[in-house]
Amino acid sequence: MKYFLKEVAQYQREILAEAIGTFILVFAGTGAVMVNQISQGAVTHLGISCIFGAVVAALIYSLGHISGAHFNPAVTLAFWTSGFFPKRRVLPYILAQLLGAIAASILLLFSLGRVANLGATLPLNNSWLQSFILEIVLTFILMLVIFGSGLDRRAPIGFAGLAIGLTVGVEAALYGADYRCKYESGAFFRTCFCRGNMATSLGLLDCTNFRSAISSNNLQSAF
Repeated sequence: MKYFLKEVAQYQREILAEAIGTFILVFAGTGAVMVNQISQGAVTHLGISCIFGAVVAALIYSLGHISGAHFNPAVTLAFWTSGFFPKRRVLPYILAQLLGAIAASILLLFSLGRVANLGATLPLNNSWLQSFILEIVLTFILMLVIFGSGLDRRAPIGFAGLAIGLTVGVEAALYGADYRCKYESGAFFRTCFCRGNMATSLGLLDCTNFRSAISSNNLQSAF
């Protein structure tokens, strides 16, 4: 515990940036899903996809030089396993991301109410296998772009945010509506609580799903 607290104190600026960035991503992205349902489709699916992509790009350019702009446990884990991120900062980063996402969900819950499962995603027609396969493919594409544009020194400087944001937006536009995909995290175990039912699947540790699931299932009754 002392070692963990020491790491938090030493990298508090980076950890805070991760929490704030994840908060903004969840608040804007899943907030758009909720507003779209409230407004009876005024935002549209394409609009939601553009919002996710634009917010990701903006956050990379505004906070990337501080924390690396992970905003996602899967990205943090991928960077660590690839040798681009120190092991001692993995847990503080992931906790910061989860706390930021949950905080955004709480704000959305009180601001807009329990709408659209707070933006939580579920496989279309309960097709878990189909969604699982798509998660793998789309996550691979996203991580390829992240590593190729953001970590490879041979890549053009200054275009990582644009490339990653466009990838997020395009993938969401193509498959988000039909398959309810949330490829923003890599392959990992996730536990979702949606509409009072627990479903555990080999998919993503995605902050968007994590905070939506917890909030939609527990927080409303708690308050």
